[in-house]
Amino acid sequence: MWPNSDETQELLAQARDGDTDARNQLLERHREGLRRMIGLRLDKGVQRRVDASDVVQDVLVEANRRLTDYLSKAGMPFHVWLRHLARDRLIDAHRRHRGAARRSVDREQLLGGGLNDPSAVDLAALILDRQMTPAAAATHHELERRFAAALETLDEIDREIILMRHFEQLTNQQAAQALELSEPAAGMRYLRALRRLRALFDEPADEELS
Repeated sequence: MWPNSDETQELLAQARDGDTDARNQLLERHREGLRRMIGLRLDKGVQRRVDASDVVQDVLVEANRRLTDYLSKAGMPFHVWLRHLARDRLIDAHRRHRGAARRSVDREQLLGGGLNDPSAVDLAALILDRQMTPAAAATHHELERRFAAALETLDEIDREIILMRHFEQLTNQQAAQALELSEPAAGMRYLRALRRLRALFDEPADEELS
């Protein structure tokens, strides 16, 4: 979901040389990736007051303000840096509109439209039955409901790494950077989260609701 890294690197190099147009292109070409990342995590209750596109715009304004500092250091991939800025904006939005005492942004339900996405169907089909095709899985609304319920029960980091790997298509290295984990730890977290999802799907439906 994030733009081609080679083109991003070229634009970053041009921006370091003072190319204003490259700077603008760099930010604009990441708008859709940010919109999807934010849409996955923006609580439905907050969406009644705040549009995801407004949060995206706030992130891009902040990124433009801090871009020179990023270019001088560049300690992480550009889209991972943008994710950090976006996460701060999401936390602010949830605190303003739901109250600071409510659950953190990473524990909010995945209700931002993310499950109406082939990634969700593909992952659910993989967990339930490796022979089930995405086309067949897409006809099962119950599968999507169970997947959303199972994903919500994961702990904070396990849930987030599933979103990163399957919905944002981050590599293990990038997910590790975003979560501030070692690569082996991120890999183990990812495998554990998949095992937990499979176990939840194996539970009878009545147990899920109890």
